[in-house]
Amino acid sequence: MTAAPVVPAPARPVRALRVPLTAAGRMLRLELRRNVMPWLLPLTAGLFWFITYRPSMAYPPMWNLRAMTMQGTSLAVLVPTVVGAAAWLGSREGRHGMAELVSGTARPRWFRQLAAWAATTCWAVVAYLGCVGVLYGVTARQAAWGGPLWWPVVVGVASLPAFSALGFVAGALRPSRFTPPLVAVAAFLAFEISAQFIHGDHSYWQVSPLVAGPWEIGPDEGVATFYPYLPDLPIAQVMFLAGLTAALLGALGVPAGAGGRWLRGSAAATAVVGLVVAATAVGLAGTGRLDVHGMIAIPALHDAADDDPIRYSPVCSRTAVPVCLHPAYAGYLPVVVDALEPVLREVAGLPGAPARISQVAATYRQDPGNGVRIGRAGPPVSGTPPVFHLVLPSHLARRTATGDFAAEVRATVGRDLVDAVVGGGRGATPAQQAVADGMLRTSTLPPGSPAAAAARRFAALPAAARHAWLVDHLAALRTGDVTLGQLP
Repeated sequence: MTAAPVVPAPARPVRALRVPLTAAGRMLRLELRRNVMPWLLPLTAGLFWFITYRPSMAYPPMWNLRAMTMQGTSLAVLVPTVVGAAAWLGSREGRHGMAELVSGTARPRWFRQLAAWAATTCWAVVAYLGCVGVLYGVTARQAAWGGPLWWPVVVGVASLPAFSALGFVAGALRPSRFTPPLVAVAAFLAFEISAQFIHGDHSYWQVSPLVAGPWEIGPDEGVATFYPYLPDLPIAQVMFLAGLTAALLGALGVPAGAGGRWLRGSAAATAVVGLVVAATAVGLAGTGRLDVHGMIAIPALHDAADDDPIRYSPVCSRTAVPVCLHPAYAGYLPVVVDALEPVLREVAGLPGAPARISQVAATYRQDPGNGVRIGRAGPPVSGTPPVFHLVLPSHLARRTATGDFAAEVRATVGRDLVDAVVGGGRGATPAQQAVADGMLRTSTLPPGSPAAAAARRFAALPAAARHAWLVDHLAALRTGDVTLGQLP
């Protein structure tokens, strides 16, 4: 008797292993697919290009200018879109009359709402990071020095859950087709108007995520260039946004229909903790002060290590008196050299004249009210050999655009340099004032005065004759021993 042949069982196709999703994961995936935010991504990108990208590209390629400007303008773009989309989703059940129909589902209402909120937030974060990534990528190719500032991005990302929660709560409480546009416009106006209440450096309104630094200074090249970008105010803003988000989302779970007693109690506790955190952040922002480097320092959050200057190698010109600037200002070097070249020719080789012009950080001081005074720390000339400490005018981008930058450098820096050489400035003698005006070929003296006539006479001399006279008489001129009649 022969054995029957063994027929192998047909091989079954191997199925790909699937990682089982939790209930929260499945709900989030469903909400991501049915969310309204993807339809608003083209609008968000267009607004970002028009309101944030184009104005940022008008600034010089400096990380501090573009990053700090981006924080406020990009959030102004996302406030109406994110709040409006979240309000539309929050009012979905009420608008369609589905509240009673879905009340018998296995998942509590708060669970479903959190999933819809999280999906909206995820799409908003994707849009924000995509837009910011383009801006930062272009800046990375153009910038001459430094690296990205990440705290403005962190504040922007932390703002999106709060915006989404704000719109979602409004839509859930007032389900209507009119709620999303009204809430979007109201949120945009509220955030923009809130910044107008900032007066001085101790304002509680600085906690607004639209604020990237001292509000009264605006975009300034000197802030976060010579010294690190202080994280004090961004930390307070992130605390405020996290607390606000927790308070709003917790309020969704408090009503009777949101879930069971334990869930509602947890939601109430979340709301209370969020309010406490948000209030603490507002209080911390109110203790901020304008530090000498132009940033908001909060004593309870400040790290003394952030007060150390950033090391760098200056960029210098090859002129008779070298002009050295911070590498972030490398694009300004030709303009500065051209503006100061006539003055450098006048002072080069004079006894005690600076051997180098070196840029230093400006100092910032809060004035009464809402003003800020920007100046220089210490004397204009120091060291051996002597070095003139150059402080460039603030808000250079605006001056370059209008063609006033070179003129202002010549009028301010050139005047300071000549005054440091001849002994002018406050308390200067008439002879010192006349020599300074003659060297600069300016007319700051009263017309028809003896000093003005002496200045015109001194300016009319050949450059070699002026230089020779200064070499012989500069020491006496500095001490005030030269009179107007002794000028050539």
